Amino acid sequence: MALSFCGNDRGSDAYSVDNGVLDNGCFVDALNLVPHVFLLFITFPILFIGWGSQSSKVQIHHNTWLHFPGHNLRWILTFTLLFVHVCEIAEGIVSNTHMGSNHLHLFMPALMGFIAATTSVVYYHNIETANFPKLLLALFIYWILAFITKMIKLWKFAEANLGVQHLRFCITALLVILYGLLMAVEINVIRVRKYVFFTNPQRVKPPEDLQDLGVRFLQPFVNLLSKATYWWMNPLIIGAHKRPIELKKIGKLPIAMRALTNYMSLKDAYEEQRQNTEDPEKSPSIWRSMYRAFGRPILLSSTFRYMADLLGFAGPLCISGIVEHLNRKTTVKTTSETGDMTLGVYFMSSIELLQNTSVLAVLLFLALVLQRTFLQASYYVTIETGINLRGALLAMIYNKILRLSTSNMSMGEMTLGQINNLVAIETNQLMWFLFLCPNLWAMPVQIIMGVILLYYLLGNSALIGAGVILLLAPVQYLIATKLAETQKSTLDYSTDRLKKTTEILKGIKLLKLYAWEKIFCNRVEETREKELTSLKTFALYTSMSIFMNAAIPIAAVLATFVTHAYIEEERLGPAKAFASLALFHILVTPLFLLSTVVRFAVKALVSVQKLGEFLQSDEIGDDSWRNGDLSMPADSGKKYKYPGDTKAINRKGRYRMDNYEQPMRRQLRPSETEDIAVEVNDGFFTWGSCLSTLSDINVRIPSGQLTMIVGQVGCGKSSLLLAMLGEMQTISGKVYWSKLPDYEIHIEGNISGHDTSLTYEEWSKNRYSVAYAGQKSWLLNATVEENITFGSSFNKQRYKAVIDACSLQPDIDLLPFGDQTEIGERGINLSGGQRQRICVARALYQNTNIVFLDDPFSALDIHLSDHLMLEGILKFLQDDKRTVVLVTHKLQYLIHADWIIAMKDGSVLREGTLKDIQTHDVKLYEHWKTLMNRQDQELEKETELESQTTLERKTLRRAFYSREAKNQIDDEDEEEEMEEDDDDNMSTTTSRRSKIPWRMCWRYLSSGGCLMVFLMVSSKLAKHSVMVAIDYWLADWTSSNQRNKSRIDSFANGTNYTENNDPLEHYSYVPVFIILCGSAIVLCLVTSLTVEFLGVAAATKLHHNLLNKIIHAPIRFFDITPLGQILNRFSADTNIIDQHIPPTLESLTRSTLLCLSAIGVIAFVTPTFLIALVPLAVAFYFIQKYFRVASKDLQDLDDSTQLPLLCHFSETAEGLTTIRAFRHEARFKQRMLELTDTNNTAYLFLSAANRWLEVRTDYLGAMIVLTAAVAAIWSSSQSGLVGLGLTYALTVTNYLNWVVRNLADLEVQMAAVKKVNSFLSTESENYEGSMDVSQVPEDWPQHGEIKIQDLCVRYDPMLKPVLKEVNAYINPGQKVGICGRTGSGKSSLSLAFFNMVDVFEGKIVIDGIDICKLPLQTLRSRLSIILQDPVLFSGSIRLNLDPERTCTDDRLWEALEIAQLKNMVKALPGGLDAVVTEGGENFSVGQRQLFCLARAFVRKSSILIMDEATASIDMATENILQKVVMTAFADRTVVTIAHLVSSILEAEQVLVFSAGNLVESGSAANLLAQEDSLFLNLVRKHK
Repeated sequence: MALSFCGNDRGSDAYSVDNGVLDNGCFVDALNLVPHVFLLFITFPILFIGWGSQSSKVQIHHNTWLHFPGHNLRWILTFTLLFVHVCEIAEGIVSNTHMGSNHLHLFMPALMGFIAATTSVVYYHNIETANFPKLLLALFIYWILAFITKMIKLWKFAEANLGVQHLRFCITALLVILYGLLMAVEINVIRVRKYVFFTNPQRVKPPEDLQDLGVRFLQPFVNLLSKATYWWMNPLIIGAHKRPIELKKIGKLPIAMRALTNYMSLKDAYEEQRQNTEDPEKSPSIWRSMYRAFGRPILLSSTFRYMADLLGFAGPLCISGIVEHLNRKTTVKTTSETGDMTLGVYFMSSIELLQNTSVLAVLLFLALVLQRTFLQASYYVTIETGINLRGALLAMIYNKILRLSTSNMSMGEMTLGQINNLVAIETNQLMWFLFLCPNLWAMPVQIIMGVILLYYLLGNSALIGAGVILLLAPVQYLIATKLAETQKSTLDYSTDRLKKTTEILKGIKLLKLYAWEKIFCNRVEETREKELTSLKTFALYTSMSIFMNAAIPIAAVLATFVTHAYIEEERLGPAKAFASLALFHILVTPLFLLSTVVRFAVKALVSVQKLGEFLQSDEIGDDSWRNGDLSMPADSGKKYKYPGDTKAINRKGRYRMDNYEQPMRRQLRPSETEDIAVEVNDGFFTWGSCLSTLSDINVRIPSGQLTMIVGQVGCGKSSLLLAMLGEMQTISGKVYWSKLPDYEIHIEGNISGHDTSLTYEEWSKNRYSVAYAGQKSWLLNATVEENITFGSSFNKQRYKAVIDACSLQPDIDLLPFGDQTEIGERGINLSGGQRQRICVARALYQNTNIVFLDDPFSALDIHLSDHLMLEGILKFLQDDKRTVVLVTHKLQYLIHADWIIAMKDGSVLREGTLKDIQTHDVKLYEHWKTLMNRQDQELEKETELESQTTLERKTLRRAFYSREAKNQIDDEDEEEEMEEDDDDNMSTTTSRRSKIPWRMCWRYLSSGGCLMVFLMVSSKLAKHSVMVAIDYWLADWTSSNQRNKSRIDSFANGTNYTENNDPLEHYSYVPVFIILCGSAIVLCLVTSLTVEFLGVAAATKLHHNLLNKIIHAPIRFFDITPLGQILNRFSADTNIIDQHIPPTLESLTRSTLLCLSAIGVIAFVTPTFLIALVPLAVAFYFIQKYFRVASKDLQDLDDSTQLPLLCHFSETAEGLTTIRAFRHEARFKQRMLELTDTNNTAYLFLSAANRWLEVRTDYLGAMIVLTAAVAAIWSSSQSGLVGLGLTYALTVTNYLNWVVRNLADLEVQMAAVKKVNSFLSTESENYEGSMDVSQVPEDWPQHGEIKIQDLCVRYDPMLKPVLKEVNAYINPGQKVGICGRTGSGKSSLSLAFFNMVDVFEGKIVIDGIDICKLPLQTLRSRLSIILQDPVLFSGSIRLNLDPERTCTDDRLWEALEIAQLKNMVKALPGGLDAVVTEGGENFSVGQRQLFCLARAFVRKSSILIMDEATASIDMATENILQKVVMTAFADRTVVTIAHLVSSILEAEQVLVFSAGNLVESGSAANLLAQEDSLFLNLVRKHK
């Protein structure tokens, strides 16, 4: 048929203009083309020139972006315009079918309008990014022209009496309104920007965030389309494929999302309530504050959510329409035409357009796209708000922590655990509640709407189906609460298991030496059993929950359709059947989620209550400080470059920043020494209870001098320091701090704190920053250097002086990275003395006038104490003329003191110089003298000892000596290294990063057992097949109804034989339907159970294997593998395997099978669909490939940035007094805000990446629905099957993104399996031996004769030997001493006796048997050893002495008596069953060592080895030990490895080692007689 613009119908006057030009409809349509053509002609050249010039330049950077006024409104209007144009095109095309010839003017202008509208938005976007508003004039002219031409058209329609009942009239009216609004937007831009018609155009800068190129989170700044589709994320997500995403790449947060901004708004809302309440006691409501600060975005999100939910119902209705009209098309060709002919063309009504199946298919597609966009927008807004809220709450909690009163912490009202819970759990609960809260009000609306629509489709029977759903919903809730309870009990068991595992790993050496691994391994297994029982219950409830979720819709559909068959008169047609099926699917989700949301709401209520209590708890100082603000520098958004300059801001001139070279402080003070730095008058202080801890305190601390505070333990020395620092509550009295010579300020107060002459804030600003080293050492998780400089600028000379004064250099040299080694919780574990010295170094390094040292010598040995006293305190601090207050027990240092304060029972006993006390209080002076003598004796003993420090350093060296030769790189490092190597070879990294770890998945599944895997796979396949069968049967059933119905219509006048036949045929479908539904429900139960229990089986097996492997690993493994890493496998990784993998696996298999069965069904109904599937599948492949890699990186970033944040909170809470003494609160707040923002950035990017994925998979799903619908309309399929295909296509949109999300999650979680697996390949010790146990005599070794022949020993085949060709003979019952310098191989020999090291040449023969041939269990259980570090396990005393339970009580008492512990144990409640806490902390070190002696005695072995057993105990205990060894072990062979030569002078034989060789042997007397003997040298050196 010929094409012509106005059509060439016969007899038409399409081209006549007799009645006037404008009365010709075709001419008016042609006129409408003009503006569109005008716009295209003008904009295309500009766009091409612009693009050409842009491509030659660098890409326009986001710091030039600007939004013109009305930006969002313009985008919304343009999108609406596009939609109306689509309707106009559809209407034109459908009307054209009613004409005799083709009338292009019906749809051509609409098509051009669509192109022009698209161009306009592209054009606008380019102008906006280039910030060149003058070019907007073209758009302005276009809107005016389009408005005028459309107005003419509408006026002509009105003249021709066309009205709202005609669709074209409505569309034209809408277009007029839209063009008018767009014109108004354009005028507004001219008004605001003044870019034309005005003399001075307004210069505008982009927002501050965009000028800072560090801000990479662009969601708030991009245009609407990019916002909706997360287009701006493309470079990041696609780039991740080539190079992992790092913190640098995700940059900073925009100012509006930073924790500080949100904290300020939350705090303002909170404080506003506090000021507005009448009742000052009533605490402000946190809920209201949250609403005030974050209410608006939540409302916005809820609006998006409502729109998405309403659009969601378009799906079922469109399906119903398409199926209905397909039927009509097949049965009766439409003849009735409801439209009419006016102006020579056909005008149709709105209803007629909606009866066109193709139009419905397009509408369905658009509705889906819009619904998904709104849904994702709603999710994004709530998540962003949740993250902002969390940041604000964290800042609020942190601010409060910094002001908590110390008594709260020390009296246990606020434990560290509670604070950590608030930070880690309660804030997250509230964040999650915000994520889910729009559901609270959206879901009821969705449910009500769904039920109404169902009722409209199916009548009363729909109510029965809805009733089934509603009845089962409470069961869901019940299961959900049970799940939460079970999870809690599982957590308790796993904590207990972890505690026992940690103990085993810490005492592994002892367990191996005593051959007790099995017993302690069984203890862990017992706890694991309980945990597994709890896990099984958890699995049961989880599978129940999954089952309910899958079974409820089947049950509802069954109830509804069966009832409908029996109740309703009208037979069910496919249109209604499948629409209601789709509605049931929609209904299930809110009902399933409702239980979760309600549970989170309950949790949120509890969290808010806890938060409220915390924010109301006592603060330090008086109330006026409470309103103190974050004292942040104004530009806190910018990171400071180096700590030096913040000092000046933070302190606000509180003290001068002096240089070390020139102490200028002297000028601040008058020259006389009587100057007082701190003075306390009539002070009564308390730790919270009304009883005063310190009473009647009157002390003066002279400036620039050394003041010592002495007294017995617990007499209030430390409290006095803290009282001066304002940490204690003041009952009465004053503390004066001199600031400058001309005035003094003081703080005074009573318990209510209102009677202050000067507010706390002013006082705290004026008081000096005090360098304070507490009694309990407190380190940051940072490098050694950062711990010492503590935020001050680095001065090399000063730093070196401090390190030397604290003799830290030797310790630093041992650390793997020197002073750049991370220490603290997450770093290297240092010993007490090393930690304490670092704390003292921090106090010395700080440039403060006043230094408070609280018992700095307590964990140090005598050499270090002397060195620190002379070099550090007397020389370094006194040369600097700093005021030093030293609390100490070491009275020998009193001679150095300028001023002494003696304390007793919380009050000052004496104050003055040593001379004063000597003359005025002779008794006290004499008392001190006797104490000093006693200390001197201990001193001698200590000097003889290989000092404690040397031991500490040795321990440190041991921890590292082996790591240098680390032959098995930990798998995580390996991955990183591979990535570094492959940077040049990009393709390999890429393919490796995007590969799914199938091998690990198989390893995991096979751990669960092949039977379970088979059951899972077969039941899953069966379930999905049955589900498809149900729907297919439904299609067949409803189509048969339809066929019969049409037959009845045509035979209305014929026989009624079909009518009689019909009911029977109709009912015959019901039983099969019931059977299918029933079996589907059963299969749902089976599948959900198999997956969960497969998970439990795998978890059981993996943990069991891991524990056994590690317990039986050689001791070398523990030397080279950090304890934290092993523990991680038992904690985090086991937890993932236990609880996270099974649900992910279930969800992944379910969604994958659903998608596959859906695609299968659609392809079965309309095979042509397969052609369209190819490009869709390719797109899906790339989306998932890119997303998985990026998601993994972002998840890692989120995890790795969370830990420092939590650590920062706990370390702040631990070091409160130190931080406040130093006045470093502002610096710590700044750090907390940075850590919070970093973590929030990672989390925001992760959630934006999830939205990126979901929007894309949703659009793909919509494309699948569109192609399925179009294919169905074109192919003449049976209408029931079309309904089936479309219903399935709708489900695909829901499940596509779950496939990818679960795949990404599983990939991350499989890393846990991989890590556990890497430990499973560890070599075990050879426990068998070449001799059989039966060949070893029962009482071996009966004599204790030891022959060592050519013994060569090494720790690892890769390492050098530590003992070389040692030959020695030890007679039965002989007492042998072994000595040598550190590292000479003494301890290696003791390990060789137990076959703990690699004996690669030579042998040790004990009582005629070569020990290397013995089974390890036999060998180790027959010898005894006492180690240098006493190890006790939590449990009872009996467990520690005899875990095998082989000895009688008498024997145990006898052992305790020998070890001189009997009386002490008798006094304990429970005697032998008395409790031993973790690590034996409830006994002193000496007592612990004696327990180890008793343990060795219980064994009754004829050989005892003592490995430096007296190193860590005091003189008295050592004497007991020596005596016992000489008497109780008189007839046994005793090998003593001595660090202290004096202890083996009595030995019958002495072996002296040097560098792994035995250099001397003989009796002690003989060796001492030789002038040049090494033994003599050692003895002399220790004298």
